[in-house]
Order: sequence, then C-alpha cells, then structure tokens
Amino acid sequence: MRFFIDYDNGHSIRGWIVPDNQLATSRVMISAEGRRLAEVAASVVDPTFQKNGWHATGQCIFVVTEAEVPGLSVLERLEMYDADTNVLIHRRTPGEGEIQMRACLINTGIEPETTLQSVLFPHFRRSYFGIQRMSDEILTSIFLNPERSLLLSGAVVIPRYENFLTPDLMITALLVPDPYIEMATRMYWLRARADDAVDPARSWRLGVLAEAAAFAKDYDFTDTKSLKRFFNMLPEPAYRLLYNPLTRQLGTRMPEDRLHPGNSIAAIEVLSRVGIVGHKTRFNAFAQTLFHQLYLDVPPPELPNPSTAVQDLAELLRNIKPVEEMLVFDVAISDAVKDIVDKHWNT
Repeated sequence: MRFFIDYDNGHSIRGWIVPDNQLATSRVMISAEGRRLAEVAASVVDPTFQKNGWHATGQCIFVVTEAEVPGLSVLERLEMYDADTNVLIHRRTPGEGEIQMRACLINTGIEPETTLQSVLFPHFRRSYFGIQRMSDEILTSIFLNPERSLLLSGAVVIPRYENFLTPDLMITALLVPDPYIEMATRMYWLRARADDAVDPARSWRLGVLAEAAAFAKDYDFTDTKSLKRFFNMLPEPAYRLLYNPLTRQLGTRMPEDRLHPGNSIAAIEVLSRVGIVGHKTRFNAFAQTLFHQLYLDVPPPELPNPSTAVQDLAELLRNIKPVEEMLVFDVAISDAVKDIVDKHWNT
C-alpha cells in the first residue's frame, strides 16, 4: 500500500491510497475524538497510477468534504485511517505545542518501548509505533511523507532504511539494552507464547517462532542445568532470535541474513551514525538528551525495571559459556556505549 495527502484546507481533504490489490478501491475511515464519523471510498481516477503499474483502474484519489463529514471545517482533532489496513493516513490536531521535527525511536528489544512513546505521543501530529511490522511499501510511504511533525518507533532493521534516517531528514535515537537482560526477556517472551505455539488455531501468528515457543515450555529457567540443556538443544528459530540480536538489527539488511563476525564491524559503523545513542542502564541521560534535541521541556519518565524473574534469569545466563559466545558482539557494543555515556555525561 502507498498513500499521500495532497492537502487539508479545513473544508476538504484530498489524498490518494494505492491498495495492495490492484483491482480494489481504497477506502478511508474518518474519526474524531474516538467517534467513527464516515467511510469514504476513492472516487477520482488518475491514469498516472495505471501508467506506473501501481493500480489497474487508477481510481485511487479520495476527496472528503462537508458532504461526507458534516462539520468537517470545525473538527480540530480528526484522524483518517486506511479502512483495510488500519494504518493512519492523516491526523489533524491543534498546532499549539506541536514539535515540528521528525524523530525515530529505534527499538532494540523484543518488547515495545512504551515509556518514551507515551511521553512524546501528544507532542507530534502523526505517530507510528511498531513500524517493523509494516510492509516495506507502507513504511516507505511514511518515510517519504513530507509531514514535519512525525514520530516513528519500532525495531526497524537500520541498514535497510538508513537512507531515510539521515540527520538532515530525521532525529534518530537508539537505546542499547543489557544483552543478558534482553536475552532473558526474549526467553520469557517465547515461554509466554508456548500455549499458542501448540494450538493449531493460533500457532500461525508466531510463524517460524512457533517451534521455538513450544520448545521453551519444556525447560526450567531457574535451574542452571536445565538452562545448559536448553542452549545445547536450541532449534534454529530460537537460536536466531537469541544470537546477538542487536548486532543483527544494526549490521544486516534483512531479518533472514546470516550473521558473520564482519557484521559486528558494520553494526558499530551504523551505530556511529545514529543521532542519539544511550544505554538502558543510563536511561535518564538518554531521555534528557533526546528531549533537549526536541526542545521539549518535560521531566524524563521513569523506566520500569525488568521483572524479578527476568533479572534472576539474566544473572544465571552471565555464567553459562554458550550464552557468552552467543552474545559476544552485543556485549562489546553494550560495554562501549556505557563507557562513552559515563565519560561524557556529567549530570
């Protein structure tokens, strides 16, 4: 899917959506203050979409006016979504206090980073979270949109989209996790989905990780001997999920790419080009730096601590030899970032 908003002059909104199905007619859903107001189908044909090979008929342009949405001109808070994918297409908000910058929080963990998202969301006109789950075409459309007040967040593979993340286009920020805490979090993430993995009606949601989730159910994460057996018997999908995930995100272009020692060097080079880099154990320094870059005068939020179970598992993992070998690249990056933050952060 591709999309673009040509204008919103208050009395009317015009834009286009090219759906994945070239024979389909796109539809937008309009809401305000949580109330669904209307659904409008594309009605204008533009042969350019046909010539580009994007759509079979070219009927991709929609126009929303007072006829479709009575009181359109006085709606200060309006949202427009693609009816088929539920992707945000346009948001109209009062301009007071809006950050006129583009920012991308590059998540590095398997669990979404919600602490900073919650603080920043009210200050941006358009926000997209979990961008790693979006198709390449949708994400590219978002990157190419000229909207100045834009917040993105997700575990995107950086080399694949780095040309959209340059300093002249966007403020980028990345928080490096403790590798052992992250591995423990991923292991419990698998364990939490074990029941879904063995249910034929739900296992499809996990894709290739279904086998890994089912595997995790049979081991005691509080026992060192059980953990050693766990790492000796790891199925391939579980190994890929746990093996140097930060280096994979920074140093490869596609999720299925094989990870080699050379990728660790590429990962460090990519990390050096990220605008703001911090460490989860130094969260306050990272948050203050990010807010300063965004000219946002709010106190840094508190980052929730990992659960006791995750912390205890992480401590056990630090003393298991196969784990040390699986995290050697990520540990090197983590230690380097902590050293740099400690050296240059004085507050």
